[in-house]
Amino acid sequence: MVFKNGGAIFQSYGISILITVVGTVLAVCITSMAAFTLANKSVQCRKGLSFFFFFTMIFNAGIVPWYMVCRTLGLVDNLASLIVPGLMFNAFNLFLVRNFMNGIPDSLLESAKLDGANEIVIAFRIYFPLSIPVLAAVTLFYALGYWNDWWNAIMLIDNNKLYPLQYFLFKLQSEIKMLRDLQMQSASAGVTLPSESVKMATVIVTIGPIIFLYPFLQKYFVKGLVIGGVKG
Repeated sequence: MVFKNGGAIFQSYGISILITVVGTVLAVCITSMAAFTLANKSVQCRKGLSFFFFFTMIFNAGIVPWYMVCRTLGLVDNLASLIVPGLMFNAFNLFLVRNFMNGIPDSLLESAKLDGANEIVIAFRIYFPLSIPVLAAVTLFYALGYWNDWWNAIMLIDNNKLYPLQYFLFKLQSEIKMLRDLQMQSASAGVTLPSESVKMATVIVTIGPIIFLYPFLQKYFVKGLVIGGVKG
């Protein structure tokens, strides 16, 4: 039943894979560069910038301003509407990476500057390679967020050809539940729709790619999370 409309579900699979890959790469790049800025002691007002990002962890503007901003930016019924809102990176991930980078010795930064390296070279040749464990953990966080996202689709997508997998399966379950409720309310006997079985099937369908992704990041996951959480 889940694969009855095979073309639709595979199309949703493709949309989810696309937004997960593109969104995760962009989000990790933005987060890592912002974390390097906050960890770099030569940056002026970095404490003020840290508070600016920390403030977003405490207070939220709400759904209406968020929706109005997305509409103003043209993030409606297109792939960008499934990617860009998630690029407003999670401040928790930002501070996780920053705390890890704070543990990198300052002598490496000073030595690189003495050799004539600029900030971009220092970030991409020294800090980011040394931060692979925490970046791998953050990558998994972002990938899970994009893969499991259905909220952006509900709010910003009307074209059924752009439905990500999670929202497509959510609609399928809702339709099956509605048909089952109508069937139970009617007096006529019939074949009972397997709503619970379909629900379990959708779980298997959705977790597949993440199961294949996790083994590649497993060796970095715990190390990056623990070290990034206790330093700085």
